[in-house]
Amino acid sequence: MKRLKAAILLGLSGALLACGTASAQQDGSDTAPRWNILFVFGDDWGRFAGHYASVDRRPGPNDLLLTPHMDRLAAEGVVFRHAFVSAPSCTPSRSALFSGRHFFNTGRGAILRPAVWDETIPAYPQRLIDAGYRIGKSLKAWRPGSPVDAPIGGQAYAYEAAGMNANSYSSYVTERVEAGVSPDAARAELLEEVRANFRDFMNANANGAPWHYFFGPLNTHRPWVRGSGAALWGIDPAALEGRLPGYLPDVPLVREDVADYLGEVQALDAYLGVLLEELEARGQMGSTLILLSGDHGMPGIPSGKATLYDGGTHVTLTARVPGASPGRVIDDFVSLADLAPTFVEIAGGEPLPGIYGRSLLAHLRASSGGWIDPSRDHVVFGLERHVDMAREDLLPYPQRGLRNTDFLYIRNFAPNRRPMGLPPEASVAPEYLDMDPGPTKAWLVANAETSPAFHERAFGRRPAEELYDLGSDPDQLDNVAYEPGYAQVRETLAAQLLEELEAAGDPRVTGDGLTFERPPFTDLSEGSNRYLDMLPEPGIAGEPAQ
Repeated sequence: MKRLKAAILLGLSGALLACGTASAQQDGSDTAPRWNILFVFGDDWGRFAGHYASVDRRPGPNDLLLTPHMDRLAAEGVVFRHAFVSAPSCTPSRSALFSGRHFFNTGRGAILRPAVWDETIPAYPQRLIDAGYRIGKSLKAWRPGSPVDAPIGGQAYAYEAAGMNANSYSSYVTERVEAGVSPDAARAELLEEVRANFRDFMNANANGAPWHYFFGPLNTHRPWVRGSGAALWGIDPAALEGRLPGYLPDVPLVREDVADYLGEVQALDAYLGVLLEELEARGQMGSTLILLSGDHGMPGIPSGKATLYDGGTHVTLTARVPGASPGRVIDDFVSLADLAPTFVEIAGGEPLPGIYGRSLLAHLRASSGGWIDPSRDHVVFGLERHVDMAREDLLPYPQRGLRNTDFLYIRNFAPNRRPMGLPPEASVAPEYLDMDPGPTKAWLVANAETSPAFHERAFGRRPAEELYDLGSDPDQLDNVAYEPGYAQVRETLAAQLLEELEAAGDPRVTGDGLTFERPPFTDLSEGSNRYLDMLPEPGIAGEPAQ
Protein backbone atom coordinates (compact mmCIF):
# COMPACT_ATOMS: atom_id res chain seq x y z
CA MET A 1 0.00 0.00 0.00
CA LYS A 2 2.90 2.35 0.67
CA ARG A 3 4.01 1.83 -2.94
CA LEU A 4 0.49 2.69 -4.15
CA LYS A 5 0.46 5.94 -2.16
CA ALA A 6 3.92 6.84 -3.40
CA ALA A 7 2.81 6.26 -6.98
CA ILE A 8 -0.18 8.56 -6.49
CA LEU A 9 1.97 11.37 -5.12
CA LEU A 10 4.55 10.87 -7.87
CA GLY A 11 1.83 11.04 -10.52
CA LEU A 12 0.44 14.29 -9.14
CA SER A 13 3.86 15.91 -8.95
CA GLY A 14 4.66 14.79 -12.48
CA ALA A 15 1.44 16.31 -13.81
CA LEU A 16 2.32 19.68 -12.31
CA LEU A 17 5.91 19.63 -13.53
CA ALA A 18 4.86 18.57 -17.03
CA CYS A 19 2.80 21.73 -17.45
CA GLY A 20 5.90 23.77 -18.32
CA THR A 21 6.21 24.85 -21.93
CA ALA A 22 8.16 22.67 -24.30
CA SER A 23 9.67 25.70 -25.97
CA ALA A 24 11.70 26.33 -22.83
CA GLN A 25 13.41 23.04 -23.51
CA GLN A 26 14.73 24.11 -26.93
CA ASP A 27 17.44 26.68 -27.30
CA GLY A 28 18.83 28.05 -30.55
CA SER A 29 21.73 29.71 -28.76
CA ASP A 30 25.34 29.96 -29.85
CA THR A 31 26.17 27.04 -27.54
CA ALA A 32 24.51 24.51 -29.87
CA PRO A 33 26.97 21.65 -30.49
CA ARG A 34 25.99 21.30 -34.17
CA TRP A 35 26.98 17.65 -34.29
CA ASN A 36 26.35 15.56 -37.36
CA ILE A 37 23.34 13.30 -36.71
CA LEU A 38 23.12 9.70 -37.90
CA PHE A 39 19.64 8.42 -37.07
CA VAL A 40 18.94 4.70 -37.56
CA PHE A 41 15.19 4.17 -37.26
CA GLY A 42 13.90 0.62 -37.66
CA ASP A 43 10.39 -0.13 -38.91
CA ASP A 44 8.37 -2.17 -36.36
CA TRP A 45 11.54 -2.40 -34.26
CA GLY A 46 10.65 -2.52 -30.60
CA ARG A 47 12.89 -2.80 -27.57
CA PHE A 48 15.11 -5.51 -28.99
CA ALA A 49 18.90 -5.27 -28.74
CA GLY A 50 21.47 -7.34 -26.94
CA HIS A 51 22.37 -4.63 -24.43
CA TYR A 52 18.81 -4.44 -23.10
CA ALA A 53 19.26 -7.93 -21.63
CA SER A 54 21.62 -6.48 -19.02
CA VAL A 55 19.39 -3.43 -18.53
CA ASP A 56 16.28 -5.54 -17.78
CA ARG A 57 17.96 -8.41 -15.91
CA ARG A 58 15.08 -10.80 -16.47
CA PRO A 59 14.82 -13.65 -18.98
CA GLY A 60 13.70 -12.52 -22.42
CA PRO A 61 14.35 -12.69 -26.16
CA ASN A 62 17.16 -10.13 -25.86
CA ASP A 63 19.23 -12.85 -24.17
CA LEU A 64 19.67 -14.48 -27.58
CA LEU A 65 20.50 -11.40 -29.61
CA LEU A 66 24.00 -10.82 -30.94
CA THR A 67 24.06 -7.11 -31.80
CA PRO A 68 27.70 -6.07 -31.40
CA HIS A 69 27.35 -2.71 -33.14
CA MET A 70 24.30 -1.66 -31.15
CA ASP A 71 25.98 -2.89 -28.00
CA ARG A 72 29.08 -0.88 -28.84
CA LEU A 73 27.02 2.30 -28.99
CA ALA A 74 25.47 1.42 -25.63
CA ALA A 75 28.88 0.84 -24.06
CA GLU A 76 30.29 4.06 -25.51
CA GLY A 77 27.14 6.11 -25.03
CA VAL A 78 23.77 6.16 -23.30
CA VAL A 79 20.78 3.79 -23.10
CA PHE A 80 17.30 5.06 -22.23
CA ARG A 81 15.49 2.55 -20.03
CA HIS A 82 12.06 4.12 -20.47
CA ALA A 83 11.63 5.26 -24.10
CA PHE A 84 8.13 5.18 -25.58
CA VAL A 85 6.41 6.11 -28.82
CA SER A 86 3.49 8.53 -29.07
CA ALA A 87 1.42 5.93 -30.95
CA PRO A 88 2.18 2.25 -31.73
CA SER A 89 1.35 2.53 -35.45
CA CYS A 90 3.80 3.48 -38.19
CA THR A 91 2.47 6.77 -39.54
CA PRO A 92 1.13 8.39 -36.34
CA SER A 93 4.30 7.40 -34.50
CA ARG A 94 6.43 9.03 -37.17
CA SER A 95 4.17 12.08 -37.30
CA ALA A 96 4.98 12.68 -33.64
CA LEU A 97 8.66 11.93 -34.23
CA PHE A 98 9.09 14.51 -36.99
CA SER A 99 6.87 17.22 -35.46
CA GLY A 100 7.59 16.88 -31.75
CA ARG A 101 3.84 16.86 -31.14
CA HIS A 102 1.45 14.33 -29.68
CA PHE A 103 0.25 12.11 -32.51
CA PHE A 104 -3.30 13.41 -32.01
CA ASN A 105 -2.09 16.97 -32.72
CA THR A 106 -0.83 16.14 -36.23
CA GLY A 107 -4.09 16.35 -38.19
CA ARG A 108 -4.53 13.47 -40.63
CA GLY A 109 -1.06 12.30 -39.70
CA ALA A 110 -2.75 10.84 -36.60
CA ILE A 111 -4.02 7.79 -38.52
CA LEU A 112 -2.25 5.14 -40.55
CA ARG A 113 -4.26 5.45 -43.76
CA PRO A 114 -5.29 7.46 -45.58
CA ALA A 115 -2.82 9.69 -43.75
CA VAL A 116 -2.02 13.12 -45.19
CA TRP A 117 0.82 15.29 -43.95
CA ASP A 118 -0.25 18.76 -42.84
CA GLU A 119 2.20 21.14 -44.51
CA THR A 120 1.41 23.83 -41.95
CA ILE A 121 3.06 21.73 -39.22
CA PRO A 122 6.79 22.45 -39.01
CA ALA A 123 8.98 19.33 -38.98
CA TYR A 124 12.49 19.14 -37.58
CA PRO A 125 14.30 18.37 -40.90
CA GLN A 126 13.38 21.78 -42.33
CA ARG A 127 14.58 23.45 -39.14
CA LEU A 128 17.92 21.69 -39.63
CA ILE A 129 18.10 22.83 -43.25
CA ASP A 130 17.37 26.40 -42.17
CA ALA A 131 20.21 26.09 -39.65
CA GLY A 132 22.69 25.14 -42.40
CA TYR A 133 22.50 21.35 -42.22
CA ARG A 134 22.54 18.99 -45.19
CA ILE A 135 19.94 16.26 -44.86
CA GLY A 136 19.44 12.95 -46.56
CA LYS A 137 17.47 9.77 -46.12
CA SER A 138 17.43 6.20 -47.31
CA LEU A 139 14.38 3.94 -47.30
CA LYS A 140 11.32 4.63 -45.11
CA ALA A 141 10.86 7.94 -43.30
CA TRP A 142 7.08 8.70 -43.14
CA ARG A 143 4.60 6.33 -44.70
CA PRO A 144 2.02 5.11 -45.51
CA GLY A 145 0.75 8.58 -46.22
CA SER A 146 0.67 11.37 -48.74
CA PRO A 147 3.01 12.75 -49.85
CA VAL A 148 5.34 9.86 -49.05
CA ASP A 149 8.12 10.92 -46.64
CA ALA A 150 6.69 14.45 -46.63
CA PRO A 151 8.19 15.72 -43.34
CA ILE A 152 11.73 15.02 -44.58
CA GLY A 153 11.15 16.61 -47.98
CA GLY A 154 9.69 13.63 -49.82
CA GLN A 155 12.23 12.13 -52.22
CA ALA A 156 14.15 15.37 -52.75
CA TYR A 157 16.75 14.20 -50.24
CA ALA A 158 16.63 10.46 -50.98
CA TYR A 159 19.85 8.52 -51.47
CA GLU A 160 18.74 5.16 -52.81
CA ALA A 161 20.48 4.81 -56.19
CA ALA A 162 22.36 1.71 -55.02
CA GLY A 163 19.07 -0.04 -54.29
CA MET A 164 16.45 -0.67 -51.62
CA ASN A 165 16.87 -4.41 -51.10
CA ALA A 166 17.96 -3.82 -47.50
CA ASN A 167 14.25 -3.45 -46.77
CA SER A 168 13.85 -7.23 -47.10
CA TYR A 169 16.90 -8.96 -45.64
CA SER A 170 15.68 -12.55 -45.24
CA SER A 171 13.67 -12.51 -48.48
CA TYR A 172 16.58 -11.15 -50.51
CA VAL A 173 19.21 -13.46 -49.05
CA THR A 174 16.96 -16.52 -49.33
CA GLU A 175 16.18 -15.78 -52.98
CA ARG A 176 19.87 -15.29 -53.77
CA VAL A 177 20.79 -18.53 -52.04
CA GLU A 178 18.13 -20.35 -54.08
CA ALA A 179 19.78 -18.82 -57.17
CA GLY A 180 23.11 -20.37 -56.20
CA VAL A 181 24.75 -17.49 -54.33
CA SER A 182 26.28 -18.26 -50.93
CA PRO A 183 24.63 -16.73 -47.84
CA ASP A 184 27.77 -14.72 -47.08
CA ALA A 185 27.92 -13.34 -50.61
CA ALA A 186 24.23 -12.40 -50.58
CA ARG A 187 24.68 -10.68 -47.23
CA ALA A 188 27.70 -8.80 -48.59
CA GLU A 189 25.58 -7.52 -51.48
CA LEU A 190 23.09 -5.99 -49.08
CA LEU A 191 25.76 -4.46 -46.88
CA GLU A 192 27.45 -2.92 -49.91
CA GLU A 193 24.10 -1.44 -50.96
CA VAL A 194 23.71 0.19 -47.54
CA ARG A 195 27.29 1.46 -47.71
CA ALA A 196 26.91 2.84 -51.22
CA ASN A 197 23.75 4.81 -50.44
CA PHE A 198 25.35 6.35 -47.36
CA ARG A 199 28.57 7.02 -49.24
CA ASP A 200 26.65 8.85 -51.97
CA PHE A 201 25.15 11.10 -49.31
CA MET A 202 28.50 11.75 -47.66
CA ASN A 203 30.27 12.41 -50.95
CA ALA A 204 27.68 15.02 -51.88
CA ASN A 205 28.68 17.17 -48.90
CA ALA A 206 31.34 19.18 -50.70
CA ASN A 207 31.30 22.18 -48.35
CA GLY A 208 31.69 20.17 -45.14
CA ALA A 209 28.42 21.37 -43.58
CA PRO A 210 26.99 19.50 -40.57
CA TRP A 211 24.61 16.81 -41.73
CA HIS A 212 21.66 14.63 -40.75
CA TYR A 213 21.17 11.22 -42.34
CA PHE A 214 17.98 9.24 -41.68
CA PHE A 215 18.35 5.50 -42.32
CA GLY A 216 14.99 3.71 -42.18
CA PRO A 217 15.06 0.07 -43.30
CA LEU A 218 11.82 -1.94 -43.29
CA ASN A 219 13.30 -5.40 -42.73
CA THR A 220 11.92 -5.76 -39.19
CA HIS A 221 8.42 -5.26 -40.65
CA ARG A 222 6.64 -8.42 -41.76
CA PRO A 223 6.82 -10.47 -43.85
CA TRP A 224 10.09 -12.22 -43.26
CA VAL A 225 11.04 -15.74 -44.35
CA ARG A 226 9.89 -18.44 -41.99
CA GLY A 227 12.86 -20.25 -40.46
CA SER A 228 15.30 -17.51 -41.47
CA GLY A 229 16.37 -16.77 -37.91
CA ALA A 230 17.88 -20.22 -37.65
CA ALA A 231 18.92 -20.61 -41.29
CA LEU A 232 20.63 -17.24 -41.74
CA TRP A 233 21.66 -16.30 -38.21
CA GLY A 234 21.88 -19.53 -36.22
CA ILE A 235 19.23 -18.41 -33.72
CA ASP A 236 17.77 -21.60 -32.21
CA PRO A 237 14.03 -21.20 -31.56
CA ALA A 238 14.24 -23.82 -28.83
CA ALA A 239 16.52 -21.49 -26.87
CA LEU A 240 13.55 -19.12 -26.50
CA GLU A 241 11.65 -21.64 -24.39
CA GLY A 242 10.95 -20.00 -21.05
CA ARG A 243 12.10 -16.60 -22.36
CA LEU A 244 8.93 -15.39 -24.08
CA PRO A 245 6.72 -12.79 -22.37
CA GLY A 246 3.57 -14.17 -20.80
CA TYR A 247 1.28 -12.88 -23.54
CA LEU A 248 2.94 -15.16 -26.13
CA PRO A 249 2.19 -18.89 -26.29
CA ASP A 250 5.44 -20.71 -25.54
CA VAL A 251 5.05 -23.20 -28.39
CA PRO A 252 7.47 -24.14 -31.21
CA LEU A 253 5.71 -22.15 -33.96
CA VAL A 254 5.68 -18.93 -31.95
CA ARG A 255 9.26 -19.41 -30.79
CA GLU A 256 10.31 -19.80 -34.43
CA ASP A 257 8.40 -16.65 -35.37
CA VAL A 258 10.17 -14.64 -32.68
CA ALA A 259 13.54 -16.12 -33.69
CA ASP A 260 12.94 -14.98 -37.26
CA TYR A 261 12.20 -11.46 -36.02
CA LEU A 262 15.39 -11.51 -33.95
CA GLY A 263 17.27 -12.46 -37.12
CA GLU A 264 16.00 -9.29 -38.77
CA VAL A 265 17.17 -7.29 -35.74
CA GLN A 266 20.63 -8.79 -36.22
CA ALA A 267 20.46 -7.78 -39.87
CA LEU A 268 19.69 -4.23 -38.75
CA ASP A 269 22.74 -4.41 -36.52
CA ALA A 270 24.84 -5.48 -39.52
CA TYR A 271 23.56 -2.45 -41.46
CA LEU A 272 24.56 -0.24 -38.56
CA GLY A 273 28.02 -1.76 -38.62
CA VAL A 274 28.52 -0.67 -42.23
CA LEU A 275 27.49 2.90 -41.41
CA LEU A 276 29.91 2.99 -38.49
CA GLU A 277 32.73 1.69 -40.68
CA GLU A 278 32.10 4.47 -43.16
CA LEU A 279 32.07 7.10 -40.43
CA GLU A 280 35.34 5.80 -39.00
CA ALA A 281 36.96 5.75 -42.43
CA ARG A 282 36.06 9.42 -42.82
CA GLY A 283 37.20 10.36 -39.32
CA GLN A 284 33.75 11.61 -38.31
CA MET A 285 32.89 9.40 -35.33
CA GLY A 286 34.02 12.09 -32.93
CA SER A 287 31.68 14.72 -34.37
CA THR A 288 28.58 12.61 -34.98
CA LEU A 289 25.64 11.84 -32.72
CA ILE A 290 24.54 8.29 -33.56
CA LEU A 291 21.05 7.43 -32.41
CA LEU A 292 19.03 4.19 -32.69
CA SER A 293 15.29 3.72 -32.28
CA GLY A 294 12.12 2.34 -33.89
CA ASP A 295 8.51 3.35 -34.44
CA HIS A 296 6.79 0.74 -32.23
CA GLY A 297 6.88 -2.88 -31.12
CA MET A 298 6.95 -6.24 -32.86
CA PRO A 299 4.18 -6.81 -35.44
CA GLY A 300 1.83 -9.76 -35.71
CA ILE A 301 1.69 -10.66 -32.02
CA PRO A 302 -0.68 -9.89 -29.14
CA SER A 303 0.33 -6.95 -26.93
CA GLY A 304 2.61 -5.73 -29.69
CA LYS A 305 2.13 -3.32 -32.58
CA ALA A 306 -1.17 -1.38 -32.47
CA THR A 307 -1.60 -1.90 -28.71
CA LEU A 308 -0.76 0.35 -25.75
CA TYR A 309 0.97 -2.40 -23.79
CA ASP A 310 4.74 -2.23 -23.40
CA GLY A 311 5.16 -4.65 -26.28
CA GLY A 312 3.66 -2.00 -28.55
CA THR A 313 4.92 1.30 -27.12
CA HIS A 314 8.24 0.59 -25.38
CA VAL A 315 11.15 0.92 -27.82
CA THR A 316 14.91 1.05 -28.14
CA LEU A 317 16.60 4.39 -27.64
CA THR A 318 20.39 4.24 -27.58
CA ALA A 319 22.86 6.95 -28.53
CA ARG A 320 26.59 7.50 -28.88
CA VAL A 321 27.27 11.13 -28.00
CA PRO A 322 30.43 13.03 -28.99
CA GLY A 323 32.53 13.78 -25.93
CA ALA A 324 29.98 12.50 -23.42
CA SER A 325 30.40 10.02 -20.57
CA PRO A 326 30.05 6.41 -21.77
CA GLY A 327 28.14 3.44 -20.38
CA ARG A 328 25.18 5.32 -18.92
CA VAL A 329 21.62 4.06 -18.41
CA ILE A 330 19.04 6.83 -17.96
CA ASP A 331 15.84 6.13 -16.04
CA ASP A 332 13.81 9.21 -17.08
CA PHE A 333 10.67 8.56 -19.09
CA VAL A 334 11.06 9.94 -22.59
CA SER A 335 8.92 10.04 -25.72
CA LEU A 336 10.21 9.85 -29.27
CA ALA A 337 8.45 13.21 -29.70
CA ASP A 338 11.38 14.53 -27.63
CA LEU A 339 13.78 13.86 -30.49
CA ALA A 340 12.53 16.67 -32.76
CA PRO A 341 13.34 19.46 -30.26
CA THR A 342 16.56 17.63 -29.39
CA PHE A 343 17.78 17.72 -32.98
CA VAL A 344 16.70 21.34 -33.39
CA GLU A 345 18.58 22.37 -30.25
CA ILE A 346 21.69 20.51 -31.40
CA ALA A 347 21.55 22.42 -34.68
CA GLY A 348 20.86 25.77 -33.01
CA GLY A 349 17.66 26.04 -35.01
CA GLU A 350 14.44 27.93 -34.48
CA PRO A 351 12.25 26.20 -31.85
CA LEU A 352 9.30 24.19 -33.10
CA PRO A 353 5.84 25.56 -32.13
CA GLY A 354 3.00 23.70 -30.47
CA ILE A 355 5.03 20.71 -29.37
CA TYR A 356 4.80 18.15 -26.57
CA GLY A 357 8.40 16.97 -26.80
CA ARG A 358 11.21 18.40 -24.70
CA SER A 359 14.85 18.38 -25.72
CA LEU A 360 17.03 15.56 -24.44
CA LEU A 361 20.31 17.38 -25.05
CA ALA A 362 20.96 17.70 -21.31
CA HIS A 363 20.43 13.94 -20.96
CA LEU A 364 22.77 13.17 -23.80
CA ARG A 365 25.46 15.36 -22.22
CA ALA A 366 24.91 14.27 -18.61
CA SER A 367 27.93 12.91 -16.76
CA SER A 368 25.98 10.11 -15.10
CA GLY A 369 22.98 7.87 -15.58
CA GLY A 370 19.92 7.28 -13.40
CA TRP A 371 17.32 10.04 -13.01
CA ILE A 372 18.30 13.32 -14.67
CA ASP A 373 15.03 15.30 -14.67
CA PRO A 374 12.52 14.50 -11.86
CA SER A 375 9.63 15.85 -13.94
CA ARG A 376 10.09 13.05 -16.46
CA ASP A 377 8.28 10.46 -14.35
CA HIS A 378 5.74 9.28 -16.92
CA VAL A 379 4.69 9.37 -20.57
CA VAL A 380 1.36 9.66 -22.37
CA PHE A 381 0.51 7.85 -25.60
CA GLY A 382 -2.47 6.57 -27.55
CA LEU A 383 -3.96 5.33 -30.80
CA GLU A 384 -6.92 6.07 -33.03
CA ARG A 385 -7.31 4.16 -36.30
CA HIS A 386 -4.73 1.68 -37.55
CA VAL A 387 -6.11 -0.29 -40.53
CA ASP A 388 -8.98 1.59 -42.13
CA MET A 389 -11.23 -1.44 -42.74
CA ALA A 390 -10.62 -3.27 -39.48
CA ARG A 391 -14.00 -2.43 -37.92
CA GLU A 392 -17.60 -1.71 -38.77
CA ASP A 393 -18.20 1.66 -40.42
CA LEU A 394 -14.46 2.23 -40.77
CA LEU A 395 -14.27 3.37 -37.14
CA PRO A 396 -11.16 3.61 -34.97
CA TYR A 397 -10.42 1.88 -31.69
CA PRO A 398 -9.71 5.01 -29.63
CA GLN A 399 -7.46 4.63 -26.60
CA ARG A 400 -5.04 6.67 -24.52
CA GLY A 401 -2.55 5.53 -21.93
CA LEU A 402 -0.26 6.75 -19.18
CA ARG A 403 2.83 4.81 -18.13
CA ASN A 404 5.01 5.47 -15.09
CA THR A 405 7.44 3.36 -13.10
CA ASP A 406 4.78 1.44 -11.20
CA PHE A 407 1.69 1.35 -13.37
CA LEU A 408 0.25 1.31 -16.86
CA TYR A 409 -3.19 2.90 -17.10
CA ILE A 410 -5.24 2.64 -20.32
CA ARG A 411 -8.52 4.34 -21.19
CA ASN A 412 -10.51 2.62 -23.95
CA PHE A 413 -13.09 5.11 -25.24
CA ALA A 414 -15.16 2.59 -27.24
CA PRO A 415 -15.03 -0.71 -25.33
CA ASN A 416 -17.93 -2.08 -27.38
CA ARG A 417 -15.63 -2.24 -30.43
CA ARG A 418 -13.07 -4.93 -31.11
CA PRO A 419 -9.51 -3.70 -30.54
CA MET A 420 -7.95 -5.82 -33.27
CA GLY A 421 -10.87 -5.67 -35.69
CA LEU A 422 -13.62 -7.97 -36.90
CA PRO A 423 -13.51 -11.73 -36.26
CA PRO A 424 -13.68 -14.29 -39.12
CA GLU A 425 -17.45 -14.69 -38.96
CA ALA A 426 -17.96 -10.94 -39.44
CA SER A 427 -15.32 -10.37 -42.10
CA VAL A 428 -15.13 -11.13 -45.82
CA ALA A 429 -11.34 -10.78 -45.80
CA PRO A 430 -8.50 -11.53 -43.35
CA GLU A 431 -9.73 -11.32 -39.77
CA TYR A 432 -8.48 -9.08 -37.00
CA LEU A 433 -6.82 -6.67 -39.42
CA ASP A 434 -5.13 -4.55 -36.78
CA MET A 435 -2.79 -7.47 -36.09
CA ASP A 436 -0.38 -8.10 -38.95
CA PRO A 437 -0.57 -11.59 -40.50
CA GLY A 438 2.06 -14.12 -39.52
CA PRO A 439 2.60 -17.50 -37.83
CA THR A 440 1.81 -16.28 -34.32
CA LYS A 441 -1.49 -14.73 -35.37
CA ALA A 442 -2.35 -17.87 -37.35
CA TRP A 443 -1.68 -20.02 -34.27
CA LEU A 444 -3.92 -17.83 -32.09
CA VAL A 445 -6.79 -18.01 -34.59
CA ALA A 446 -6.42 -21.76 -35.13
CA ASN A 447 -6.25 -22.49 -31.39
CA ALA A 448 -9.13 -20.31 -30.26
CA GLU A 449 -10.90 -23.28 -28.63
CA THR A 450 -7.90 -25.09 -27.19
CA SER A 451 -6.16 -21.93 -25.89
CA PRO A 452 -9.05 -19.54 -25.23
CA ALA A 453 -7.14 -17.36 -22.75
CA PHE A 454 -4.49 -16.46 -25.32
CA HIS A 455 -7.12 -15.89 -27.99
CA GLU A 456 -9.28 -13.70 -25.79
CA ARG A 457 -6.33 -11.63 -24.61
CA ALA A 458 -5.28 -11.05 -28.21
CA PHE A 459 -8.64 -10.40 -29.88
CA GLY A 460 -11.35 -9.97 -27.24
CA ARG A 461 -13.09 -6.78 -26.26
CA ARG A 462 -11.50 -4.77 -23.48
CA PRO A 463 -13.09 -2.86 -20.62
CA ALA A 464 -13.23 0.93 -20.54
CA GLU A 465 -10.29 1.08 -18.14
CA GLU A 466 -7.21 -1.06 -17.71
CA LEU A 467 -4.63 -0.84 -14.93
CA TYR A 468 -1.54 -2.99 -14.55
CA ASP A 469 0.69 -3.18 -11.49
CA LEU A 470 4.11 -3.48 -13.10
CA GLY A 471 5.86 -4.57 -9.93
CA SER A 472 3.94 -7.84 -9.81
CA ASP A 473 2.81 -8.02 -13.43
CA PRO A 474 5.52 -6.79 -15.83
CA ASP A 475 3.88 -8.49 -18.83
CA GLN A 476 0.58 -6.67 -18.16
CA LEU A 477 -1.68 -9.70 -18.03
CA ASP A 478 -3.85 -9.00 -14.97
CA ASN A 479 -6.12 -5.97 -15.19
CA VAL A 480 -6.60 -4.63 -11.65
CA ALA A 481 -8.57 -1.52 -12.64
CA TYR A 482 -11.72 -2.74 -10.93
CA GLU A 483 -10.15 -4.20 -7.81
CA PRO A 484 -11.07 -2.18 -4.70
CA GLY A 485 -7.49 -2.03 -3.48
CA TYR A 486 -6.46 -0.14 -6.62
CA ALA A 487 -9.39 2.27 -6.82
CA GLN A 488 -7.42 5.30 -5.63
CA VAL A 489 -4.57 4.63 -8.04
CA ARG A 490 -6.99 4.19 -10.94
CA GLU A 491 -8.86 7.40 -10.14
CA THR A 492 -5.66 9.40 -9.74
CA LEU A 493 -4.09 8.18 -12.99
CA ALA A 494 -7.37 8.61 -14.87
CA ALA A 495 -7.62 12.21 -13.70
CA GLN A 496 -3.97 12.89 -14.52
CA LEU A 497 -4.34 11.46 -18.02
CA LEU A 498 -7.52 13.43 -18.73
CA GLU A 499 -5.96 16.65 -17.45
CA GLU A 500 -2.95 16.26 -19.72
CA LEU A 501 -5.05 15.34 -22.75
CA GLU A 502 -7.33 18.33 -22.26
CA ALA A 503 -4.36 20.66 -21.79
CA ALA A 504 -2.85 19.33 -25.03
CA GLY A 505 -6.09 19.87 -26.97
CA ASP A 506 -6.63 16.20 -27.76
CA PRO A 507 -9.68 16.06 -30.09
CA ARG A 508 -10.76 12.86 -28.37
CA VAL A 509 -11.52 14.71 -25.11
CA THR A 510 -12.27 18.24 -26.37
CA GLY A 511 -15.24 19.56 -28.32
CA ASP A 512 -17.72 16.75 -28.90
CA GLY A 513 -14.89 14.18 -28.79
CA LEU A 514 -15.89 12.75 -32.17
CA THR A 515 -13.40 14.38 -34.54
CA PHE A 516 -11.72 11.04 -35.27
CA GLU A 517 -15.13 9.39 -35.82
CA ARG A 518 -15.89 11.49 -38.91
CA PRO A 519 -14.38 12.05 -42.36
CA PRO A 520 -11.65 12.52 -43.36
CA PHE A 521 -10.45 10.34 -40.46
CA THR A 522 -12.90 7.60 -41.42
CA ASP A 523 -12.19 7.73 -45.16
CA LEU A 524 -11.01 4.70 -47.09
CA SER A 525 -7.51 4.68 -48.49
CA GLU A 526 -7.00 4.29 -52.22
CA GLY A 527 -5.66 0.77 -51.75
CA SER A 528 -8.69 -0.22 -49.69
CA ASN A 529 -11.02 1.15 -52.35
CA ARG A 530 -9.27 -1.01 -54.94
CA TYR A 531 -9.62 -4.00 -52.64
CA LEU A 532 -13.36 -3.45 -52.19
CA ASP A 533 -13.80 -3.14 -55.95
CA MET A 534 -12.47 -6.69 -56.30
CA LEU A 535 -14.98 -8.17 -53.84
CA PRO A 536 -18.09 -9.86 -55.26
CA GLU A 537 -20.24 -7.86 -52.83
CA PRO A 538 -19.49 -4.77 -50.71
CA GLY A 539 -17.95 -5.47 -47.33
CA ILE A 540 -15.94 -3.86 -44.61
CA ALA A 541 -12.70 -5.76 -44.36
CA GLY A 542 -9.31 -5.47 -45.94
CA GLU A 543 -5.69 -6.18 -46.49
CA PRO A 544 -3.03 -6.09 -43.78
CA ALA A 545 -1.39 -2.77 -43.00
CA GLN A 546 2.00 -1.96 -44.49
